[in-house]
Amino acid sequence: MMKTELLAPAGNASKLETALYFGADAVYVGGKAFSLRSFADNFSEDGLRTAAERAHALGKKLYVAVNIFARNPDFGALSDYFSFLRESGADAAIVSDPGVIYAAKKSAPGLPLHLSTQANTTNKYAVKFWSEQGISRVILARELSLPEIAEIKDFVPETEIEVFVHGAMCISYSGRCLLSDYLDGRPSNRGACVQACRRSYRLQTSNSAGEEFSLPVEEDAQGTYLLNSKDLNLFFRLSELEKAGVDSFKIEGRMKSEYYLATVINAYRRAMDGGNAEKLCGELDNVAHREYTEAFVCGKNPQTVSYRDNQTKGNCTYIANVLGMEDGFAVVQMRNRFHAGDELEVLSPGENFGKSFPVQDMFDGTGERSEDAKLVLGTYKIACPYRLAQGDILRRRN
Repeated sequence: MMKTELLAPAGNASKLETALYFGADAVYVGGKAFSLRSFADNFSEDGLRTAAERAHALGKKLYVAVNIFARNPDFGALSDYFSFLRESGADAAIVSDPGVIYAAKKSAPGLPLHLSTQANTTNKYAVKFWSEQGISRVILARELSLPEIAEIKDFVPETEIEVFVHGAMCISYSGRCLLSDYLDGRPSNRGACVQACRRSYRLQTSNSAGEEFSLPVEEDAQGTYLLNSKDLNLFFRLSELEKAGVDSFKIEGRMKSEYYLATVINAYRRAMDGGNAEKLCGELDNVAHREYTEAFVCGKNPQTVSYRDNQTKGNCTYIANVLGMEDGFAVVQMRNRFHAGDELEVLSPGENFGKSFPVQDMFDGTGERSEDAKLVLGTYKIACPYRLAQGDILRRRN
């Protein structure tokens, strides 16, 4: 069993519950301001207090992202916000801007600070510097290799090291991108990225007569997505990362669905607890994703760009959330349409994981027998041979 922390994202309270239920040791979230995922639902101040209480009740931790690159007008509210985070019980604030770090230390002494990957930390001397500034954990840049990570930990053993192991990657250096701001006026370094890197591009030019025309840059019939990064997947590198001294494995995805989080967290949790990695790795193909890459963990890698527009849909469809059991029936909330006769599979952190059963006896929220679960977010009862738990998920193989 690995001792390294499994750190998962949560874009809202429901996703927080999913992350905690499926085995995260800690969860990172954002408030309504100052984080780099402003399009997520995020948490109000009352929501952050409740989230911290919920995590602590389960013996787990809550980290709050405050990782924007701040401008002068931000600092009055930032100082108050850090004071609030300390009082609310947050276990750490994730920061990247030196001015923000200064404000945090001044207004909330004692609040642990984790340095965001946005700070582009790529060497041991930088980690040492940040450690001397009071940073207790550094989230390393994704561009580092295993030997580089090990050398950093050996040089600064007193500082915790966190690395991303799974999820979407930015084509720009550790996420420091200006493309969104340049094209759409939405600053990615202040949380408003429009993911312009995921678009297809064409060359625009003009001839000697001044007539403009465009030239496709084609890899195939769909065009070339030359700024579109593959998704990170270090599932088979966990033991090596732990030996290198990594203290926390981080999953990307505050904008991802509950089903995505449940599937990915469950796979990593089970692998870290000694499960069969060869069997579990297939779970990561059950969610929507781009082509996977191990990026730079083994050194230089020119094969990190995905030349395809769309993500794969994954091998399973998210069908329903389990709300509980009543007299042999699973009470579920529908997420995608399903019918009598469908074979459903259980996604669970418990013993029913991977078990399946056919939809036979099914009733809608009024108690009427149903053959077609088509009411969005509707409640249904399905006869189930297993004792499912609230928080389990049902899915259907595609």
